[in-house]
Amino acid sequence: MATSDAPREIRQLIAELHDYNKERRRKAVYKLGMIGGHEAVQALIHAVQNDTEDVIVRGRAAQMLGHLREESAVDALISALNAPGHQTAVHVTEALGLIGGDTAVKALQAVHTYHHNERARKSAESALLRLGQPTTLTPVMAFEPEVGFKSKDDIPELF
Repeated sequence: MATSDAPREIRQLIAELHDYNKERRRKAVYKLGMIGGHEAVQALIHAVQNDTEDVIVRGRAAQMLGHLREESAVDALISALNAPGHQTAVHVTEALGLIGGDTAVKALQAVHTYHHNERARKSAESALLRLGQPTTLTPVMAFEPEVGFKSKDDIPELF
């Protein structure tokens, strides 16, 4: 693919994200993640945040943002921690573990300690270990898992 073709291809893939066919949207997310770039990242962030999107599309978008190590996606990923679909939170924690950084680590620690999804908790633990972070935490405040994490401001303060 020549560089001059990339913007056209990205525009086409972004258009496919609005297709009624979820298989096309799923493939478009994967391709956007493989191509990367600002426009692709913004489209992937939108897919992660879209509450009406197919759970597999959202999960793949999270995976691709992790693959791209996209720090600008951390807040969007955190907001998707309680999205529908049992695997979505797992994909989000994997992505946060690949991205790293203080905010991602704090979210992973909160998921490991409080999240209602056992697979997400285990995924967060694995990500924290890969990042060289502690997995035994003492919460500073009480937290009810069913409330969920809406943004980085909702993550409990942890030691």
